[in-house]
This record gives sequence, C-alpha cells and structure tokens, in this order.
Amino acid sequence: MVHVLSGRVLLRPTDPERSRVFYGGQLGLAVYREFGTGPERGTVYFLGGGFLELSGRSEAPPAADVRLWLQVPDMTAAHEELLAKGVEIVRPPVKEPWGLVEMWVADPDGTPIVLVEVPADHPIRYRPGI
Repeated sequence: MVHVLSGRVLLRPTDPERSRVFYGGQLGLAVYREFGTGPERGTVYFLGGGFLELSGRSEAPPAADVRLWLQVPDMTAAHEELLAKGVEIVRPPVKEPWGLVEMWVADPDGTPIVLVEVPADHPIRYRPGI
C-alpha cells in the first residue's frame, strides 16, 4: 500500500488573485504556505485534514464535476460570516434527509463548495463503546 503523508486538492484558477481574495479573504482559509512570485504564485490553504492549493492559471474554469466539501462546526455562524463578507450563497443551509446540514456557495470560477455541519446526534459521530 502507498504510504500517504499528506494530500491536497489543486485548482488552477482563471484569475489567481481573485481566487486568493475569495479563499483567503472571504472564506477565511488560513495560508499554509506560498511559493513562487508574481500574480500566478502558488498559495496553499489549510483544509482541516488536508490542503487546497491554488497555483498557475487556467484558460477555462474547472469541470462541472469538480466540487469541494468543507465541514464546519457551526453552520449558522458560517452562514452569517459569509454573508457579512459578501459571499454569494447559492443555496442556504438546509438539514438534508440524511441528517447533515448543508449550504452551497461557489468560488469565482463557479466551483461548487458545499459547507457541511454534522449535528451532534448524527450517526457519523456515533462510535460504539466510547
């Protein structure tokens, strides 16, 4: 088996600076590291147990099937914060039939981002014997 030490999602934005403003400023993701120089420099953000890297430039947005799933501890607080920062909410928070609370936004290139809160009573949190 391959021993994986770390992982990250790579996005090649059509406008790197606009995407850095969105992910770092509006979503508030913390910067793990930056590399290179100039407007197309790479920026790597913390994503809980992984990373998101914006680097280079693309002529076209990512394919429609590329999506990000980000778990947050408090959906109400996340919703209020994103609204205050001017993030367009594609779909407001909804408790889904499967029990998760989900809200949808999109990055500047239209990449869908689902923010998810796992309620305290959700089966994902259930660990028998603990």
